[in-house]
Amino acid sequence: MPPDSFLPCAANISTLTYESGPRPHDEFPRTAEPVYILGKMFSTLHDMEELKEDIRSRLWFTYRKNFPSIGSSGQVSDTGWGCMLRCGQMMLAQALLLRHLGRDWQWHPGCQEQNYWRILSMFQDRKACIYSIHQIASMGESEGKAVGQWFGPNTIAQVLKRMAIYDDWSRLAIHVALDNTVIEDDIKVRDQQAVTMATIKTQKSSCRGRESSLPCTWQPLLLIVPLRLGLTDINPIYFEALKHCLSLQQSVGIIGGKPNHAHWFIGFVGDEIVYLDPHTTQLAGNIDDLEEQAALDESYHCPFPGRMKMTRLDPSVAVGFYCESEKNFDDLCQSFRKFSKSNKNCMFEIRKERPLHLQYTLRAVAASSKHSGFQMLGAEAEGSSVDEEEFEII
Repeated sequence: MPPDSFLPCAANISTLTYESGPRPHDEFPRTAEPVYILGKMFSTLHDMEELKEDIRSRLWFTYRKNFPSIGSSGQVSDTGWGCMLRCGQMMLAQALLLRHLGRDWQWHPGCQEQNYWRILSMFQDRKACIYSIHQIASMGESEGKAVGQWFGPNTIAQVLKRMAIYDDWSRLAIHVALDNTVIEDDIKVRDQQAVTMATIKTQKSSCRGRESSLPCTWQPLLLIVPLRLGLTDINPIYFEALKHCLSLQQSVGIIGGKPNHAHWFIGFVGDEIVYLDPHTTQLAGNIDDLEEQAALDESYHCPFPGRMKMTRLDPSVAVGFYCESEKNFDDLCQSFRKFSKSNKNCMFEIRKERPLHLQYTLRAVAASSKHSGFQMLGAEAEGSSVDEEEFEII
């Protein structure tokens, strides 16, 4: 694809580089079929401009270069290895946009919305920013990933889960549902981490071992479900389930791909899936610098999304949902139960309580109280694997 057909920011044209790979950034087809983007339905016959504006309002994170070195690694660019990290940033950023601005908010050049700028600042490529590439790559080391090594969907989900507890402004609880199962009680009782960990931080005590007695105070939830939908190729029986996920109002998209080729999937039209592609290298910058602020701001918004046939999806994915309230979560679970009654090919199941074959104790969590910070947040259910290679094939 010629570079001049993909220009997210005219002021940054000279800083862009491109990787090989499919990038069909052509216009959406004029069709009677609806286009779904993160739970909103559009018509290309009647809503084309609204569709484009909605996509361009998403935060688009790409490779960057010339940022401060990530620790002692010497890495000053994530080109070639950071695509899944950027996809994780995009999914999380969408949850934060929903949390602080709502689904109908739209970005325009010269935006003065302070909450928007606060969200964007959290993802700048600097060590001090909570969701920066520096923090995510460094945190990946606790998941066995050296700085500069590619992440899989499950690894980025685990890292984001550990980091979110330090975002006191958003107070977002991230739950990573393993074993192809979403356990309602795990989310409503055990995994309201923002409540639990806030208590730990203020009282300097470990209350995770007593979590059954904690009040069930709902925190805005980002639910991430890592899945493997086939061995080497995606199984077509899951296409309808993937579409169902992207059509729900709680959707924050799907992250997936293979080494050096990950995307954030945000919608679909017909048998094509719509995505934002992180495989463009742009210069890092500082949004606090008024001279470069406008151009840098535009570089975080993509006017030309990609589309590909669903048959080309990699089987390793993670689907995401944002639930502002407990009712949103209940509605989400009900939607999946309804879908499962008419479609036996579900990607995961919803359970009220943890089944016996997935039972675990809180010993690992209690033991983790000896540690602090990110280590403590890393305690997972005993018997559950977080290795990319050990996904259950469904």
